[in-house]
Amino acid sequence: MENKPDTIGSDKDVSMSCPKVTMHQGGVALSRVVAGMWRMGDWSMSVNARVRLIEQCIEMGVTSFDHADIYGDSSVEALFGEALASSVTLKKQLQIITKCGIKLPTHTGGIRSLKHYNLSDQYIKKSVDNSLQKLGVEKIDLLLIHRPSPLMDFDEMAATFQDIRASGKVLHFGVSNFTQTQFAALNRRFPLSTNQVEFSPLNLNAMNDGLFESLQDLNIAPMIWSALGGGSIFSNHTAHIQRIHQAFTQAGLSMGLSPAGAVYAWIMRLPCKPVVLTGSGRIQAIAEAVTASNVQMDALQWFELLEIIRGHEVA
Repeated sequence: MENKPDTIGSDKDVSMSCPKVTMHQGGVALSRVVAGMWRMGDWSMSVNARVRLIEQCIEMGVTSFDHADIYGDSSVEALFGEALASSVTLKKQLQIITKCGIKLPTHTGGIRSLKHYNLSDQYIKKSVDNSLQKLGVEKIDLLLIHRPSPLMDFDEMAATFQDIRASGKVLHFGVSNFTQTQFAALNRRFPLSTNQVEFSPLNLNAMNDGLFESLQDLNIAPMIWSALGGGSIFSNHTAHIQRIHQAFTQAGLSMGLSPAGAVYAWIMRLPCKPVVLTGSGRIQAIAEAVTASNVQMDALQWFELLEIIRGHEVA
């Protein structure tokens, strides 16, 4: 996310269209850039503005939209569904991604429950039904388990996925924030389409711990959230992050990209074919990612940026 107001931008034309990525063999095809909707409740958009944002994304080839049942205190899916309900053509043009498994605290009878994870068969199935109702759609293209739980039962989860897929309510399944070991354990029992993980120049864990290589080996594309470090790359004024900001600014200038576009291009250069999520309601911010999806960064430039990110040359 950029350190800029999240309001809808202009109708500026984008000359490039976002390519598609098949997340794994026989799996769901998503746009290389996915529009993340988690902050939609903060954008103060009218229904018409929400419709126009979705239309502008689709015009650029950004046809995949990321949700979770808890986003916006469980309000975002309904806001998006309200926009879809006002236009009969939109549903057929996009892919819906949503997540479940995090149970927010509730207040009942003066008793406050704890935030926790619930990956039981009953809860996942109920979450799917709730998401379908709020979004106003008949199917979810990709359902992700939002966070791994220490209490998760891989066999039970696989059986739950089998049941839901047989019902036609969800076409494909994946996970979010799973370790390499957790992903492999569930994937052995049920074919997963992706693992949505945090990755940015400020968080290289997925590249350093073998997760990306393991997904590449399986021909499964990861999804990337917080690709811009939550905006810190452009708003944090510590000396090291300022050097990173300057490096991506210069790289962007050399490639005809914005600084944010250069970050997206650096991430999408990885051979595991990451799909990047945006987190902005500004159409121009999404367009920057689309432009980057059509550019391949030179390997030497990629390593120059890695050297600056790490603060030392490669060994």
